[in-house]
Amino acid sequence: MTLGASQTVDEASRGQVAPWWHTWLLLLILLMITLFGMWSQHRKTPGPAIAGGHSEVVPLYVSLIFMEWALFLFVRFGFKKGGTSVPEVVGVKRSDWRSIVRDVAIAIPFWVVWEAAGRFTHFFLGPDQAKKIDILLPQTVLEILLWVGVSVSAGICEEIVYRGYLQRQFLALTGSPILAVLAQGVIFGVGHAYQGAKQVVVITVLGVLFGLLAWWRKNLRPGIIAHAWSDIFGGWIERLVT
Repeated sequence: MTLGASQTVDEASRGQVAPWWHTWLLLLILLMITLFGMWSQHRKTPGPAIAGGHSEVVPLYVSLIFMEWALFLFVRFGFKKGGTSVPEVVGVKRSDWRSIVRDVAIAIPFWVVWEAAGRFTHFFLGPDQAKKIDILLPQTVLEILLWVGVSVSAGICEEIVYRGYLQRQFLALTGSPILAVLAQGVIFGVGHAYQGAKQVVVITVLGVLFGLLAWWRKNLRPGIIAHAWSDIFGGWIERLVT
């Protein structure tokens, strides 16, 4: 990793990918997004948010895509300040067909394990009283296309934000891969608090699995593929095959 003008030798030696002030600001932004999602879930008036009707999903999908890429750009800015880059953090040194096939081959069984872990955790925790979000899933061709856009955006941006940025920052802070994986997983789960407490636990478990995959592979691409596919499958394809 090359040293940028704003990065100290001490920061580089600890493996930081961004200045700490940037990390705290990112955590504040994620907290604000979480609180807004919880407020949207519980408000009673309809609108283009969680409590709104299905007619409002198109602007919701567009806003989600915008938010994902806005977070990506903010994290990219942090990488620049830390003297690193997105490709370095993603960890993909080769993009030939063999490396892509290998990452897909890793992503497929990982997704099966990920899906099984999510279902088991969901079953183990039992029923919950959170408001259902099924009304926000795609139905028309336009909505399906936008949903795919949301899913791909989440796969790319969230893996870079949580596993590429936060996990590496927590590793630099604690020196412990396990603590880093757990910390980013908890933050990832809490970020879905608008779906209820049960889903926070389920998604935390899934976030930890993504973190373990990133730590094992030193490469975010399998996680990006599995993440994007899981969202596409869960929001659209699963309803076609069940």
